[in-house]
Amino acid sequence: MIETAETGQALHDLHSHRSSVEAPRVLKFHAPEIVFGQDSLGEVAHAALRLGARRPLVVTDAGLLDTGWVAQLVHHLEAQGLSPTSWSGLTPNPKDIEIEAGHEIYQESGCDVLVAIGGGSVMDAAKGIAVLAGNGGSILDYEGVDRATRPIPPLVMVPTTSGTGADVSQFCIVTDTTRSTKITILGRALVPDITVIDPRLLTTMPEWLNAATGLDALTHGIEAFVSLGHNQLTDHHALRAVTMVTSHLAQTMDVPTDMTARTSMAQASLEAGLAFTNAILGATHAMSHQVGGLLDLPHGVINGVLLPHVIRFNAATDPMPYVAIATSLGLPEGRGPAEEAAFAVAARVEELARQVGVPKGLAEIGVSDDDIDVLATNALRDACMSTNPRHASHEEMAALFRTAL
Repeated sequence: MIETAETGQALHDLHSHRSSVEAPRVLKFHAPEIVFGQDSLGEVAHAALRLGARRPLVVTDAGLLDTGWVAQLVHHLEAQGLSPTSWSGLTPNPKDIEIEAGHEIYQESGCDVLVAIGGGSVMDAAKGIAVLAGNGGSILDYEGVDRATRPIPPLVMVPTTSGTGADVSQFCIVTDTTRSTKITILGRALVPDITVIDPRLLTTMPEWLNAATGLDALTHGIEAFVSLGHNQLTDHHALRAVTMVTSHLAQTMDVPTDMTARTSMAQASLEAGLAFTNAILGATHAMSHQVGGLLDLPHGVINGVLLPHVIRFNAATDPMPYVAIATSLGLPEGRGPAEEAAFAVAARVEELARQVGVPKGLAEIGVSDDDIDVLATNALRDACMSTNPRHASHEEMAALFRTAL
């Protein structure tokens, strides 16, 4: 994002607005070591070595095996004298029982470092395995904030999608198969040690996954920017991610081999991840986790449906943050009343979602009115609601779900 004078002024106005209502605080910014660029896959082996690896566990999924990236990674590891074990027993939206099965493989193979190559599901699974390796028990025991108190094995992340941010975040999202919901595990220990981002790996994503993860990055950027946990260290990352996704996602759908667009989306995912792991998120994610747990659907697609409705919901109490977003996107409403700017941002998000093939409402993906009471109840309990800029009652949350149907 090249910051224009208008965007700079909008940010200045927003910071002035926020400083008048927010108390000063000491800031912490969590981030892993980051290796970024085309042909950087070979750096994973050096990263693992520096973390003390001898028998790394390579966590991936069955679909990624066909792309050839896992074989290349294993070759690089073996070339450095390491003895990797590969495990791919995962489905999308990693399940508690799958993570516990992966932990058994980790223990039986005498592994020492985890290397995750894949999308958010793979990286979350690797984090879950690490939690169990260091702390024992069931992965569901660690729902909430900082519940894993013992050290965990080193983590190296290699993202093959452009949007989840799991490669830099302190989040781990796991499906509770008994309750058919997703739990959030959150803690500084879950920030990976090293992430290696090679944009070439994004070119083999299926089109639907490219759309879903791109919209996930967009949601991360917008929710982090308006979050109660935002700060001046996260704002620029969040805003840059929003503009980069809206500028480049459609091009990666139209021309999958366009490496300029792919590299921009890789950076957008990274910037959004750095923003949200430090600012946390909001109602879109709190709601999406529940729908995804209920129906086992792609997280980013659900975000694409929900985000415009949440923007309008939050803007009803404070539309000011959306002025800076509208301005950075070049929307003329950014020069008008804040309420109009917020609604323009919501409309731009809807436009992009339709452009990349996201359904118009939750009903199209299987949510019914009968589900809403439970969805609303569980969304209000989600950790992401703690930083949503607008408080929601059960009735308001249920109404928001119905609006999104």
